[in-house]
Amino acid sequence: MDTKEKTEWFEDWFDTPYYHILYKHRNYKEAESFIDKLIEYLNPSREARFLDLCCGKGRHSIYLNKKNLDVTGFDLSQKSIDAAKQYENNSLHFFVKDMRQDYYSKPFDYIVNLFTSFGYFENQEDNFATIQAASKALTEDGVLVIDFLNIEKAKANLVKDEEITVEGIVFKINKRIENNFIKKRISFRDNEQEFCFEESVSTLRLCDFEKYCSAASLKIVDVKGDYSLNDFNLANSDRLIIIAKKK
Repeated sequence: MDTKEKTEWFEDWFDTPYYHILYKHRNYKEAESFIDKLIEYLNPSREARFLDLCCGKGRHSIYLNKKNLDVTGFDLSQKSIDAAKQYENNSLHFFVKDMRQDYYSKPFDYIVNLFTSFGYFENQEDNFATIQAASKALTEDGVLVIDFLNIEKAKANLVKDEEITVEGIVFKINKRIENNFIKKRISFRDNEQEFCFEESVSTLRLCDFEKYCSAASLKIVDVKGDYSLNDFNLANSDRLIIIAKKK
């Protein structure tokens, strides 16, 4: 009998080369512009320590480090961390970590969770565990930044079916809303083999983050709605960017 424990969708999908192929054309210029604006907004001291929570292959950690910041990157994917480690230096380090579990280390002044790297868990208690672990890892008056979808706009503009061709692979993508999750089914064929993966992001709203943060001794001090850091608007903003400070 097969006793292998079932893995969660992100453990399988993020560790495949196809995830990185599908999203290779992401707008990194926009992402770096956002990080520039965020650092200007946060105005960290030269001694500040940053944690990039769910860092992937480290692209954004590396960019933060180029701004003379001490940066640590955590990600669950061993393959992503292996790729990131080639860029390590005295002020840039990467580790395999589960964001839900406490991480013992010297406290961080800032923890950033960027580009919708939250809300993946079926069990909503895991969302709180993630926020709580981050709170414990922050210094007194430390700041947590979560960059999430504006769910209301995402639902209103949901494209149910589309095809994207990258490197000769035709990715067929179906999106749906199911049980308070936006689910994305990704199917494709490569080397005469059929593949199918699924992404799932919880339809979390500002009130949910307020609840999580309050229970984890964090206070939301600002909410932004896009990568230019304009104020959040429920109907029109593309993003929900939470800025919370440790009480």
